[in-house]
Amino acid sequence: MSAIAEVPEGVETEQLGYGRAINAALAEEMRRDERVWMMGQDVAKMGGVFGVTRGLLDEFGPSRVRDTTINETFIVGGAAGAALTGTIPVVELQFADFGLVAGDEIFHKLAKWRYMHGGKLSLPVVVRLPTGVVGGAGAEHSQSLEAIAMHVPGLKVALPATPADAKGLLKTAIRDPNPVLFFEHKGMYRTKGPVPSGDDYLVPFGEAATRRRGDALTVVATGLMVPRALAAAERLAADGIELEVIDPRTLVPLDMETIVASVERTGRALVVHEAVRTAGAGAEIAARIQEAAFFSLDAPIWRLGALDTPIPQDPDLEQLVIPSGEQIEAAARELVAL
Repeated sequence: MSAIAEVPEGVETEQLGYGRAINAALAEEMRRDERVWMMGQDVAKMGGVFGVTRGLLDEFGPSRVRDTTINETFIVGGAAGAALTGTIPVVELQFADFGLVAGDEIFHKLAKWRYMHGGKLSLPVVVRLPTGVVGGAGAEHSQSLEAIAMHVPGLKVALPATPADAKGLLKTAIRDPNPVLFFEHKGMYRTKGPVPSGDDYLVPFGEAATRRRGDALTVVATGLMVPRALAAAERLAADGIELEVIDPRTLVPLDMETIVASVERTGRALVVHEAVRTAGAGAEIAARIQEAAFFSLDAPIWRLGALDTPIPQDPDLEQLVIPSGEQIEAAARELVAL
């Protein structure tokens, strides 16, 4: 068995980096709908701290691509207010960690106001959150916080792992009438892959992608762990161990139907994410697998996640904290042998 193509056959594509795919999605949606605009620290003149929004100021001007002060509370709170007037704000926080500074605006205002007002208003705000470990950014700039967002009803949570999904999921997020937290892995911005051309490419929320077919073990992986799981699967295939790798793509809504169907075929499950293992998204996924597929399991459900420690500053040490491809491979070998 082998990896499944990221884009269906027959679809016209171009090779884009993950970051450029996000840029393309922003530009396409801003051309399509004049209500779409964006703001954040250094997103205009500088093009974003990671260069993702480069060139958008030149095309759309300062009224639709706005630099802000270093104030996450203002950025998200201002976006919430602007959304109530009928616009569609896309905001960038330089690091996902800084979303905690805007906790009241995200977890109270964005998440709850539609419910509190009986559905009479909507808050179509997309909060872009560069996430994960890369290059020694340190403990306050490297966290994976998607599990916190999963715990708050009213928020949708996307976590693309390929350039194609980065584009398609972001376009879907911008068109959604509800607030979306869009976690972009910083370490994948320059990762290139095939991305469908044209303005109409959307990836639906709540539809997981099966990245590789296999019959020995189901691996559910998110973000940076997807390519690491696929690499581990290729090494194991040489020994006749075929892993099925599933990428949820969105954690809210979460496609448990695809995950459970896979586990029912393989009889085993390993859930892998970069976030801290304790109370991570993997715990929720594992619990739901146990509830839905208990009688199909031939072994316990295992989880891999980061150690329960802050991310070190040193680039070598930070890689020791999060799961490696070798750890995924070793866990898979042991689990299949049970």
